[in-house]
Amino acid sequence: MNCIFCDILAGRLPSSQVYRDKLCTALMDIQPVNPGHMIIVPNSHAAFLSELDEDTGAQMFCIAQRLARALRRSDVKCEGVNFFLADGKAAMQEIFHVHLHVFPRFDGDGFGLTFGPTYFHKPARNELDEIAQKIRSALD
Repeated sequence: MNCIFCDILAGRLPSSQVYRDKLCTALMDIQPVNPGHMIIVPNSHAAFLSELDEDTGAQMFCIAQRLARALRRSDVKCEGVNFFLADGKAAMQEIFHVHLHVFPRFDGDGFGLTFGPTYFHKPARNELDEIAQKIRSALD
């Protein structure tokens, strides 16, 4: 297996660590959206969320909250914070080791989302209920 995050976590590649515990590590992103952009990775390899244990997933979000608070308290320009996690190629995942982005935002920073044409069409309640049922049926 060739995983850049596993190599970083093992010390084979350099990183600028912000935080580390027994489950997760937070690093500075080398291609930041804005200065202060960090990623949180589980210390054990998991390519997709479905492979990640719930305790580690929960810890990733606890760390993300702490980092968001630290961004706001720091001298890093930060008027807001985004979390972003891509799960799968169609979701724009590029490195197949789960990672949660935490990045500071400010007015005029140039980052944004593009919505498809169906975004502005609100589905009927029965359509939402039908999809909800399908998801409920698939829960563990």
